[in-house]
Amino acid sequence: MGPGNPIDRIAGPRVVDIGKQGEGARGDQAGAGDGGADGDGTTATAAPAAEDRGEGGTPMPDAGGVVEDEARKGDGDGEKAAPGVRGEASSPGAPEGAPGGSACAARAPRTPGTDSAPAAPARSPEPSGSPAPSGSWDDGLIARRITDASAAAALAAPLDPVPARRAAARTVVPLAYEGPLRSRLDALRELVGLSRARLDSQTLAEAGRVLDEAADRRKLSGRHTVVAIAGATGSGKSQLFNSLAGVAISETGVRRPTTSSPIACSWSDGAAGLIDRLGIPGRLRRRPLNNPESEEQLRGLVLIDLPDHDSAAVQHREQVDRILKLVDAVIWVVDPEKYADAVLHERYLRPMAGHAEVMFVVLNQVDRLPGEAADQVLDDLRRLLDEDGVALGEHGEPGAIVLALSALTGEGVGELRESLGEFVAERGAAARRVAADVDAAAAGLRPVYAAGRWAGLSEEAREDFAARLADAVGATAAGEAAERAWLRNANRACGTPWLRLWRWYQKRGTAATGRHQTGAQADEEATARQRVEQAVRTVADRASAGLPVPWAQAVREAAVRGAQGLPEALDELAERAGGPSGRPPRPGWWPVAVLVQAAMTLLQIAGGLWLVGQIAGVMAPNLGVPVLLMVCGIVGGPLVEWGCRMAARGPARRYGQDAERRLRESAASCGRARVLDPVASELLRYGEVREQYGRVVRAEAGVG
Repeated sequence: MGPGNPIDRIAGPRVVDIGKQGEGARGDQAGAGDGGADGDGTTATAAPAAEDRGEGGTPMPDAGGVVEDEARKGDGDGEKAAPGVRGEASSPGAPEGAPGGSACAARAPRTPGTDSAPAAPARSPEPSGSPAPSGSWDDGLIARRITDASAAAALAAPLDPVPARRAAARTVVPLAYEGPLRSRLDALRELVGLSRARLDSQTLAEAGRVLDEAADRRKLSGRHTVVAIAGATGSGKSQLFNSLAGVAISETGVRRPTTSSPIACSWSDGAAGLIDRLGIPGRLRRRPLNNPESEEQLRGLVLIDLPDHDSAAVQHREQVDRILKLVDAVIWVVDPEKYADAVLHERYLRPMAGHAEVMFVVLNQVDRLPGEAADQVLDDLRRLLDEDGVALGEHGEPGAIVLALSALTGEGVGELRESLGEFVAERGAAARRVAADVDAAAAGLRPVYAAGRWAGLSEEAREDFAARLADAVGATAAGEAAERAWLRNANRACGTPWLRLWRWYQKRGTAATGRHQTGAQADEEATARQRVEQAVRTVADRASAGLPVPWAQAVREAAVRGAQGLPEALDELAERAGGPSGRPPRPGWWPVAVLVQAAMTLLQIAGGLWLVGQIAGVMAPNLGVPVLLMVCGIVGGPLVEWGCRMAARGPARRYGQDAERRLRESAASCGRARVLDPVASELLRYGEVREQYGRVVRAEAGVG
């Protein structure tokens, strides 16, 4: 090849972003680019098989893209070489603007959105044994020269239609959550809905995020698995990324940090929505090496190269944390120097221990370890993972896959590729990731839902509360007062007139000031209010015993709200239901007793008049009869009164008990409506969320 040929200027294996060639090859091809954006929004990559000038680069097969025109680099030599290249590649007499005008335009036009060129001939056949024209470069890997006839045929040939299979491949099949996972998500959604009014938004934030992410992931492709490669600075994750892709996509080097933005590589179409969800722009989307075997093995894989999780740049760490919450699985790349780094284990592996089924842990750079040191480091890595609570997928058990490899030499990369292919082919990573997120959210919510020995509002607590309210309202005293009132009315009805007159006189002579009564009444009201407050606190504490802190607080607040105005309501009930209304009812024997008492009084009066008449000489002297009448009246009256009092004790006691019972029932009803019902409502709500939480954690026994 001549020294002016641009092939000498092309670097070794490298990646070309087709989206940035509008000034180079795309301008020469007039829109007929090779390897444009595919159906998933990724950009094709190319690896020219040429040696770098001054460097011994290893040729890499063409990845199906277009080689960047080195004449467009911007240095002085490249700019001067560009016209010579076009002239050398053009046939004499070719019309101006023919496709042979640029080495990068030597490819036949492609149908936009396809990976294969149409059926137009790429070069005209030459007679066998005829020498190639001077200056032509026909190595079969980078570009082939076309003649005027082939160029005209290529331009005149009709473009093949887009195959139907590609259109079918772009059809996104949404992810389906089936069986227990759907039930758990529904239960978590119901749990969050029932708890919004009782728990703060920060407590429910993670559960809400899991529900939102699960809903978003469900709308996207279920045939793709998004796997992120994460690691510390210098762990070689970008080198492993390139090794899996088969082409240098992610930049590697000694500069730190090397990877500043996440890069996506998709092995099949239809993953644009998944990559959009990660916020990766189109200029950072790539396709792997065009290898049918590799493409078939990793079909459906979307690989993400993340920045360093321990990068000095804060935005890099934020990107890692954000994307790790969105991907279906993660490959943790560690190296022999920092595999025990506390940042990795405490910040990522230990909190994500429940995600072991969607986790790969790869010990890279084992080529640096001599002898059996690689096995020793790998065993120590397994020990650390076990201490972190990460289940290891060994002996057929579900868990994290731990491998040792060297991305530089390729040792162990095939095993990782095989494991990754089986993992992607199962198409269950997304569902397992969501299930692990639900487990993590449930574990975070356990302190606010799982109770220890929770008894609730027992019947004993209800009865004790009612008794305390009855004491506060004075139900016992009210019953005794009603009993005394009944006896007093009986004495009035059946007592002797002389005793009733004496009591009236005593009552009239007593001057009531009311000062002592007013002070005593105020003290009683203060005492009653304190008793009501104590009763409310007691029932709230007993009802909330064993509850998680937020729900115990909700129960106490409900009790306190109900206690407002409760003493006044109890006072009204005491006045309305406790005290006797008017005269107590009289039994049927009262009229007879009244008549007998009246007869005794008449006997006393008759005997007295008889004696007075005898003394005045109006009547014949006869002391026996009037004295007997007077004695019968005087003795019979008190006897009748005593007998009525004895007979009235039973009805009076029953009357007082009825008054006390009515007041107790009224106080209990008021306390139940104002305090117990709101408390019971909070406990019922907690019982519902506790049941939903049991469905979320997949075992009622796990609720406590």
